[in-house]
Amino acid sequence: MKCPKCGSTHIRKNGKRGDKQNHICADCGRQFIDNYSVLGYSQDVKRICLKMYCNGMGFRQIERCTDVSHNSVINWVKQAAQQLPEHPPIETIPDVGELDELQTFVGSKKLDLAMDCGESF
Repeated sequence: MKCPKCGSTHIRKNGKRGDKQNHICADCGRQFIDNYSVLGYSQDVKRICLKMYCNGMGFRQIERCTDVSHNSVINWVKQAAQQLPEHPPIETIPDVGELDELQTFVGSKKLDLAMDCGESF
């Protein structure tokens, strides 16, 4: 076993914390353990949660389906958003634009019908 700081092999046991054995380097004084456990969610879980969000699921609904905290999902969405470019690159400006029809009603239908019939109020 080697010290992670200086690489020395002059190491002693230095008690236990929970179920893990602590070691200390006699040369630099660094305290460390043998095996560090991996914390956090896997990349597959993150990808699935982000895909669920992109498909329209809410944060709490994702939490109920995957047992991942909604705060974690919010943080992953924020991190993914920071990696996106500000705006997509514009290669050319289109020559033709397209507009959809928009129809609105002002007032009530009774008033509109009365106006069509020539009645005045």
